Amino acid sequence: MQTLQQLQNGELKGAVSLKLSEQLTHFPNEIFELADTLEVLDLSGNQLTALPAGFGRLEKLRIFFCSDNLFTVLPEVLGNCPLLDIVGFKSNVIEIIPVKALNPNLRWLILTNNKIGILPAEIGNCPRMQKLMLAGNRLQTLPSELSNCRNLSLLRISANRLSYLPEWLLSMPKLSWLAFSGNLFSKNTEAGSLDYLNWADLEISHLLGEGASGVISKATWQKNENIQEVAVKIFKGTMTSDGLPEDEMNAYILAGEHPGLVQLIGQIDAHPENKKGLVMGLIPERFFNLGLPPSLVSCTRDVFKDGMSLSARQVLQIAGTIASLAAQLHSKGIMHGDLYAHNTLIDEEGNTLFGDFGAACFYDTSNLAVAAALERLEVSAFGHLLDDLLSLCDESGEHPLLIKLETLRDLSRADDVSSRPGFISLSDELTKLAL
Repeated sequence: MQTLQQLQNGELKGAVSLKLSEQLTHFPNEIFELADTLEVLDLSGNQLTALPAGFGRLEKLRIFFCSDNLFTVLPEVLGNCPLLDIVGFKSNVIEIIPVKALNPNLRWLILTNNKIGILPAEIGNCPRMQKLMLAGNRLQTLPSELSNCRNLSLLRISANRLSYLPEWLLSMPKLSWLAFSGNLFSKNTEAGSLDYLNWADLEISHLLGEGASGVISKATWQKNENIQEVAVKIFKGTMTSDGLPEDEMNAYILAGEHPGLVQLIGQIDAHPENKKGLVMGLIPERFFNLGLPPSLVSCTRDVFKDGMSLSARQVLQIAGTIASLAAQLHSKGIMHGDLYAHNTLIDEEGNTLFGDFGAACFYDTSNLAVAAALERLEVSAFGHLLDDLLSLCDESGEHPLLIKLETLRDLSRADDVSSRPGFISLSDELTKLAL
């Protein structure tokens, strides 16, 4: 992170990227002195309410983050930057999106946790849009023109005021990752039966990790004379980019037991701050993350560490586990919403554990048409995951197994949503290949 003083002293001349967070109340005009080179600008964590009329002078700007400020209107001047590709105004107090603010070049727009009541029809004039994040707003409808965004792959509309899920949304050819919990039409599901464990019986050791929805720590759990090492996830209880933490917890509980899921031991009772949480089995140290989250360049697709490789048999085992688990989830009316390699843990043998239910949604399985469409949207995500796995394979593309897996990948990603196979069919096919 740079400083305003450095900017004003001319020390940042020629900078390609600039990040300032100093409780700014006005846009520093000195930024325009970087117009010839500046491609990435991050002014998150300030107190800005407006951008200058000449903002379009930043002709090379591709990425602009302005989260955690005080904007009430999405600035119209965003439409004046010819190369603007990614815009993030998360956690402002935005109520209005002017038509001119919707830059037609946008590929990724983040407006999570604002007060937006109407999404303009002109959103359909953004043909490059791949990722649209609108969770935690006040939307009552989605404009049908959004269906013109044929490249839209990830859509977050959780925690709004939508009364129905538009039919046209279910046939969008590229849509693969959808989260819609916490709306008026959303199916409300109780967590179901899971033992309550008293917080006093847990001794927290150290932090294992932290995500948008909660904090995971290693702990010991004492039950009578027995002591067991466990993992404890405490939910933050706040809106995330994907949805509501209570939906994540309920989905995990309702998912049931599966070899591809970390064992759930219980839910926490009597937390000193009245927070909700889960107690899970400790993941063996031999497991590691299969992938990394999408980058600003890849947008909706995961990235992988250099040198990462898999055998054809590992690819088959990972894909088989995920397909089997997804089939179980959808049989219970659960859409995971975030089926990605970065939410997948594997070991050297290809044993697989899948998690992170932060984008999970519940739907009515008795509505057969909607249920089938939602499942096949997620099948597309599985197809992308299978594509990633195949790209990591270190064996010849002429391998008979790989040819069959490529066929399943292509079927799963067909533009015609209704023509894609369901997860039961995919799981059966992958089981046959493993024999």
